Amino acid sequence: MNQFLTTPFIQSLRKNGSDMAMLILFFVAMAFTPRASQPEDALASKPNVIIILIDDAGYADFGFMGSKDLVTPNIDQLAAQSIQFTDAHVSATVCSPSRAGLLTGKYQQRFGYECNEGDGYTGMDTTQVLIAKRLLDNGYTTAAFGKWHLGFKPEQHPLKRGFEYYYGFLSGGRSYFYAPNKDDKAGSKNALLENHQPVKFDGYLTDVLADKAAAYIAQHKQQPFFMYWAPNAVHTPMQATQDDMNKFANHPRQKLAAMTFALDRAVGKIVSALKQQGLYENTLIFFLSDNGGAHNNQSSNFPLKGFKGNKFEAGHRIPFLMSWPKQFAGGNTFSKLTSSLDIFPTVLEAAGVPPTKTMGLDGISLLPFVQDKKNQSPHEWLVWRKDAAAAIRYQQFKMIRVKGLGERMYNLETDPGETTDLRLQHPHMFATLKTKLEEWEKDKMQPAWTEGAVWDTITLMIHDDLMNNREVRVKNPEELEKFELTNKPAGNRK
Repeated sequence: MNQFLTTPFIQSLRKNGSDMAMLILFFVAMAFTPRASQPEDALASKPNVIIILIDDAGYADFGFMGSKDLVTPNIDQLAAQSIQFTDAHVSATVCSPSRAGLLTGKYQQRFGYECNEGDGYTGMDTTQVLIAKRLLDNGYTTAAFGKWHLGFKPEQHPLKRGFEYYYGFLSGGRSYFYAPNKDDKAGSKNALLENHQPVKFDGYLTDVLADKAAAYIAQHKQQPFFMYWAPNAVHTPMQATQDDMNKFANHPRQKLAAMTFALDRAVGKIVSALKQQGLYENTLIFFLSDNGGAHNNQSSNFPLKGFKGNKFEAGHRIPFLMSWPKQFAGGNTFSKLTSSLDIFPTVLEAAGVPPTKTMGLDGISLLPFVQDKKNQSPHEWLVWRKDAAAAIRYQQFKMIRVKGLGERMYNLETDPGETTDLRLQHPHMFATLKTKLEEWEKDKMQPAWTEGAVWDTITLMIHDDLMNNREVRVKNPEELEKFELTNKPAGNRK
């Protein structure tokens, strides 16, 4: 019994037996009731959950995905002990809305969050329930590490969104080293925080985040925990320690190789911490990237077309692993259509937390498919949309629609590089995809903000080039400015 309930004051109220005393006792008891009413032995049997969400990783940039030049032994070992989903996708092709979809289990267009931070950015709708809050309310302790990128308002801070501990930064990117005159200066949105307080750190940020995660595992080994570990690796800026750079001297992708090696080291440290504490067997681990490899971080998305930010496969198709040794054997693949939206309901089922209809989840628990080996697809359809560009997938067919540019349709089974437009060859399928996309949009919001005129123009040009199988002309604002200057009529050039 809580010590407060045995104080002389409370005991006297009990003895008195008045209505007021009973009312006071009721509220006192409520105040000291643990947040989870489940017995301790039931909580102890629940799995720990870790989501490892890496940033802008190339589709082909891990050994288990076929890379021959990047060294990832720890991640490859995790893959060997996991289910590998070979047709897996995130719900957005850029960082911020992808995270919004994953953590809510919903298409982020349901609450207007479909563009990256840009003109009129308001951040996460705080009425949305995140996976951390559901687990916190059901006996889990919760922590987030690394990149947040879901809003800067006090009410959007991780500690207000279901996490009890936070060590990371609120923005979309920052230096990998302590930068007191830039990212870590007073008031910066990029500053590294421990909970609400800016902190100094020594060394390389990817390593620091791993150290903090390992310490958290050791400190919370007696109760089930949920950890959202989201480093900024391998997002720009392209920075690595000199020691790691030296390991890859003369490598054609030296900086990415060094950064990926550090990321692999960090994942290895987290898995080792689990094993040291005897927690590995009963920990459900997800490993995935928030979107496809970016054009500016040396990543490779081979054999897919496109890159981060566009609706071709390399924008949203990602490496995706799920490990839970206590419940299912690793070393297997699952080839059906899956989504990062599935993580939320999968975790709820694993934790024994029933979803409610009011949650409106768009994902589907993957556990029946990997435990019962269902030869079915979790999803019949998947949809992507960011402002002017949208795409829809059904079976092996995919349609891309861009306002002002029209549509293209591909058969991913025979043409994973999305080069041959099949609209004329399969008119019925094309009409079906168009109709389904329009139906999907009926109950979705318009974007609450856009990425601005400059990035809208860049994204449109990228899609135009990719849809017409051309080399991409413009990838960033500097290249757009140069292109526009070069292509002005001679008499208008300054």
